[in-house]
Amino acid sequence: MHIRALTLRDFRSWEHAEIELSTGPTVFLGANGNGKTNLLEALGYLSTLGSHRVSADAPLIRTGADRARIGANVVNLGRELRVDVELNRGAANRAQINRSPVRRPREILGILHTVLFAPEDLALVRGDPGERRRFLDELCTARRPALAGVRADYDRVLRQRSALLKTAGRSGRAELGTLDVWDGHLAAHASVLLAERLRLVHELRPHVTRAYAALAPESRPATVAYRSAALPVEVLDPDRAPEPDDPALLEQILLRELAAARSRELERGVCLVGPHRDELDLELGATAAKGFASHGESWSFALALRLAAFDLLRAGGAEPVLLLDDVFAELDRRRRTALAAVAADAEQVVITAAVPEDVPAELAGTTLRVTTTGDPEHRISGISGDRPPGTGPAVGDDPPRAVSSESSAP
Repeated sequence: MHIRALTLRDFRSWEHAEIELSTGPTVFLGANGNGKTNLLEALGYLSTLGSHRVSADAPLIRTGADRARIGANVVNLGRELRVDVELNRGAANRAQINRSPVRRPREILGILHTVLFAPEDLALVRGDPGERRRFLDELCTARRPALAGVRADYDRVLRQRSALLKTAGRSGRAELGTLDVWDGHLAAHASVLLAERLRLVHELRPHVTRAYAALAPESRPATVAYRSAALPVEVLDPDRAPEPDDPALLEQILLRELAAARSRELERGVCLVGPHRDELDLELGATAAKGFASHGESWSFALALRLAAFDLLRAGGAEPVLLLDDVFAELDRRRRTALAAVAADAEQVVITAAVPEDVPAELAGTTLRVTTTGDPEHRISGISGDRPPGTGPAVGDDPPRAVSSESSAP
């Protein structure tokens, strides 16, 4: 799988851009603040319908614009598809496949697979459980795009049930019949999501262990495990792969736990049972990585999680595009070498860096330089670069084909 072309309009700092990409490594080179990361963020958004930097879409729309647009031509197994997403300020987002509108943006999921590694990934180890749940859910959805609908339904039911709990708690009376109905909806959607998470963690564990051992052979062995207060130990057994009928079993367990937690939920006005409260435990030997791992160990674990995701998607037949956002400057020689070896073998890897020295020699290829001109209040960026023979003209040749307005934060 690879991206042949990327189009942006009013996305972050980019007023307009049309960028041709080739297979192999492509490096966006330039000083910090020029908008390089925004390009990788746009590609990641097409893959996951989310940003790795912010939780809402509003910051992605350029200051002064009402909407932003991201589009790409994606080639997979010889077939090319055009995918576009329009982010609207104050209105629903829209999407197209081959220029034809689709009912919901999530219908584009699965067309482009990416694995993005960025400095923000340190939060996978040191951040709150929501970071790790998001990692699991995005990887689950990449493997099974239909899960996006399950996640959306679960979030909707969770909001509505939580609102009912707050209302019932304040009024001093419980709408028991209504809560029973919402319990059923919550358990039905949660069981499917939980089954996918458990299956993913089971398959991911050996990949994480191998990747971490290659990055930090002198460290303790790394592993991952799923933790849920609602599920019994035998269901969470890390050596047990979930069976196809597990969602039905999980649904019954969740219904039982919801009933047992009813009085506590009414008292607190929050939903205490469900995958929104679960955790992915990261362990080094017999010790939790969070709070105990060194800075180098934390970087290794974060990188191991991303490399494991890349290996797992590739093993499933979906060769992902590897996106590396200014990460080589953060890594020591061993970690740089391990990451570069994986990247050099990828069908397509897109890299951002501030200086050429930050890019390993084996990833030399297409280099596109992101530069800016103009005053500090309204900087304009252009892209230029030297491309290997046979890859076509450079983006940004005279006249420039990719420009950016830096009137908003990069």
